[in-house]
Amino acid sequence: MAKDQELYTSPLVERNASREMAELFGAQKKFSTWRRLWLELAKAQKKLGLDDIKQSHIKQMAKHLDDIDFKRAARYEKQFRHDVMAHIYAFADVAPKAEPIIHLGATSCYVGDNADLIIMREAMQLIAAKLAAVINLLSKFAKKHRVLPTLGFTHFQPAQLTTVGKRATMWCYEFAMDMQEIEHRLETLPFRGVKGTTGTQASFLELFDGKHSKVKQLDKLVAAAFGFKKICAVTGQTYQRKIDALVVNTLASIAQSAHKMCNDIRLLANLKEIEEPFEKTQIGSSAMAYKRNPMRCERATSLSRLVLSLASSPQMTASEQWLERTLDDSANRRVVIPEAFLAVDGILQILINVTGGLVVYPKVIAARVAAELPFMATENILMAAVKAGGNRQELHEKIRLHSHAAAAQVKKFGRPNDLINRLKADISFSKINFEKVLDPKHYIGRAPQQVDEFIRDIVTPLCRKYRSQLNRKVTLEV
Repeated sequence: MAKDQELYTSPLVERNASREMAELFGAQKKFSTWRRLWLELAKAQKKLGLDDIKQSHIKQMAKHLDDIDFKRAARYEKQFRHDVMAHIYAFADVAPKAEPIIHLGATSCYVGDNADLIIMREAMQLIAAKLAAVINLLSKFAKKHRVLPTLGFTHFQPAQLTTVGKRATMWCYEFAMDMQEIEHRLETLPFRGVKGTTGTQASFLELFDGKHSKVKQLDKLVAAAFGFKKICAVTGQTYQRKIDALVVNTLASIAQSAHKMCNDIRLLANLKEIEEPFEKTQIGSSAMAYKRNPMRCERATSLSRLVLSLASSPQMTASEQWLERTLDDSANRRVVIPEAFLAVDGILQILINVTGGLVVYPKVIAARVAAELPFMATENILMAAVKAGGNRQELHEKIRLHSHAAAAQVKKFGRPNDLINRLKADISFSKINFEKVLDPKHYIGRAPQQVDEFIRDIVTPLCRKYRSQLNRKVTLEV
């Protein structure tokens, strides 16, 4: 047996998330970000007048941001039982001139927390770009089918007509709402900053001889170096774990939207009205060769449930923090935050594939509309018959009796809906133009206009912001 097959590896990385997202939560990204944080701290401290920090320190640190010796760091961690100290020593080994000033005045959460925020921001930017792609593809699908009448369902029972395009805008609107949330999180995500061991900045105040203005400026300089507009107003040793809960809740919102849409597609696939893409060589079942299972949508709903379950963990972690900090957040966060992002990334990969290749069967849709429309058209038939001189109450009773008789033919004997033939045979309805009354387009209301307005007002401005990302192609192997 190959050694690399003996250990468990995450299916989120192997089967779902993109390499780009997986790399964001990899060791290289994490620890090279730590080194950048140490570098920017030293640069800011030097700029603010700490004479102990020399340009030679800065220069040597800058040369070794990415060449991390992970085996050496692992040996140090085994020795010290402390991951931050292990990487301080590993960094100092390649930047020995800077050894005396690496991590000067800082606590472990300076690198750990700030790096997490940097990585989460990049991960949300990646999610936003893929979310925009899903919204864009759904809007194109909606526009293409804006006037195609289809049977609407409430309680999964036949209801008034809508259009295939209008239904797609309902899916799309939920994702647009998710985009608002993730953009808000990106806009308001704060940097932990340079706060010291319990958030009082005491160590930095000592370094700068009690000069509060320089300590405040240090906080701003390091945050600006990493492109953060906001800094946590106050912290303990860690940033508020509520921030994690807010971010993962936003990811869970995307999962909710994905689950709803994919469930709808699965239901429509059973009705043979709409299907997800199905490859020429794809096998639906190992036993039933005829099957075309909606496996992409099933995978998306499966991953969505994972994200929804993960969302509760950061909430509990945030509520469990004691005073200035406790360490029972660490092991939990190492799992929950990456997996929530990896899962949502995988979900969006699937949705890009699905929404870019949805298959519509207009004749099946039309047949189902034709089977149910006679019942829905009865009010219009009643109004037309009254306009032709009939008595509303008498006509209503006749329609009621004919409707129940026709329904019995369908339900008891599996026969076609013959309501219209019954009404045509009734002299009370002889003046009705049934072809006109039964045109499905008379029953879709403003659905086509709603599609146009939604695309104009919601989708177009959104996609304009993500134009460059929308030009990228996302592929999915399933």
